[in-house]
Amino acid sequence: MIILGLNTHHADSSAAIFIDGKLVAATEEERFTRVKHWAGFPEQAIRFCLQEANVSLEEVDHITIGRDTKAKMNRKMLYILKNVGHISSLLKDRLSNRKHITNISEYFSRAFDVTEELVNKKLRNVEHHRAHLASTYYASPFDESAIISIDGSGDFTTTMIAHGKGNKITVLDSIDFPVSLGFIYTAFTHYLGFPHYGDEYKVMGLAPYGEPKYVDKIMKIVKLKNNGLWTWDNSYFNEIKVLYEKNQPVVPSYFSKKFEKEFGTPRKKNEDLTQYHKDLAKSVQVFTERVIFHMLDYLQKRTGSKNICIAGGVAQNSVANGKIIANTPFENLYIPSAGHDAGISMGSALFHYHQNLNMPRTDSIRTASTGSSFSNEEIETFLKENSIPYKKMEDEILFDYITDKLIAPSVIGWFQGKAEFGPRALGNRSIIADPRNDKAKELLNLKIKRRESFRPFAPSILKEYVDEYFVYNDEVPFMEKVFPIRKEKHADIPAVTHVDGTGRLQSVDKEVSPRYYGLIDAFRAKTNVPILLNTSFNENEPIVNSPQEAYACFDRTQMDVLVLENYVIER
Repeated sequence: MIILGLNTHHADSSAAIFIDGKLVAATEEERFTRVKHWAGFPEQAIRFCLQEANVSLEEVDHITIGRDTKAKMNRKMLYILKNVGHISSLLKDRLSNRKHITNISEYFSRAFDVTEELVNKKLRNVEHHRAHLASTYYASPFDESAIISIDGSGDFTTTMIAHGKGNKITVLDSIDFPVSLGFIYTAFTHYLGFPHYGDEYKVMGLAPYGEPKYVDKIMKIVKLKNNGLWTWDNSYFNEIKVLYEKNQPVVPSYFSKKFEKEFGTPRKKNEDLTQYHKDLAKSVQVFTERVIFHMLDYLQKRTGSKNICIAGGVAQNSVANGKIIANTPFENLYIPSAGHDAGISMGSALFHYHQNLNMPRTDSIRTASTGSSFSNEEIETFLKENSIPYKKMEDEILFDYITDKLIAPSVIGWFQGKAEFGPRALGNRSIIADPRNDKAKELLNLKIKRRESFRPFAPSILKEYVDEYFVYNDEVPFMEKVFPIRKEKHADIPAVTHVDGTGRLQSVDKEVSPRYYGLIDAFRAKTNVPILLNTSFNENEPIVNSPQEAYACFDRTQMDVLVLENYVIER
């Protein structure tokens, strides 16, 4: 059975394809369009998935969409009636987006030269948050688990809690639009002068520079309920909506005049960051963690489970994720590589396969390497056609050569294998450096990534050594958790130790990522440090997808060396 899953006409559009319940390919459309958070029809991602699976659209049995416009229709109508005075623009936007979803067969017909009738027979809609729940639970190694999806909004839901057992998910409760933890974090993100869609991670990176002085003030916005859910004081917020301009999501500022009266004048984009801004960022982060723990405490009591699976945009808050086991009764946590909206392509397919079609569970998903790849032959052709000088090395010699370059120190563009699904580069599309170099962070932020100086870099660590360097020992394959680094190790790896002594680690498994593991192990043999600094291979753009994009990024930045599979390019 072949299922093609989509996230379409929504931020982070994507496609994923499964054969008999096993993931064959998954990728975001932005990797092809080169537009961040691209939100249209994922035509190129679909083509890629079909090619990887070696099937035609006619051979696909089901096309699932992580969106159901019929979900919670009664609650939507009630909300419209209660807010009729300022609902017109929101309603217009929703109807416009709904038109795209209902006309999906037309998009397929134009792009793939098939009849709309053929596509309509295959289409299956899955509610946004149920797709999120499925993306984490069915991909997890757990036979039973509590599940929660937390994001901005999707299909009139902002949070959904559930219990998974075997191949079934039972939804227990939800929070309706507009009450949203994601929207609160976004409101403060904009208030702090980070205006773009997806900028919330900047607040998370800024938070360790502050103190949580204003948590109680922020808590005044919400009311925690005894049933593990919560609500808010709507007067702190303006009309909540997401607009789309040229297939890019644009989010207006949500905070109201009352919000400004409470927290002061908003910071403008290029204004200096004061200690107040840093303290407020820390307070927002701590507030967010407090609300998450409140929901999880109740969910654990209700389900009795020791396992928790999390998805949704808020699941990208790796700082909160790293504290869940220590601050709730749960003992095991799984978060997929694409916990954000790109993951609902995968989730919608999994939900339909297991929940609707009652098919048995398959193996857990342990790798994010499901995207584009390029052979040595393809890379050599590109290099020759563009008269780019290169050296070719077999792996053992390559690892030895590149680790010497890292120690020199040099900054390396590392491109190999299949591109990762999700927002994290995990050793296939990465920029790497020596974590012992205390000047590496400044160099990378200012001269290569060209981004804010306060933002940290991640340590990729051989999984056997996690306990030696981190306070908590856990498998973190997708860089989805931040853990405290042992104090005695701070001076050894300053480039990946954040100001508060933490690191957003990636535990590298030899079976899952053999080449990246081999490179780090070669570095360990020379330095006695089983870690490399890892950041995504990009410069204010989507992560590079092809050798051409990797070389272009190398050429316009101050990287020292570029590795394309077994080819080495130097300045």
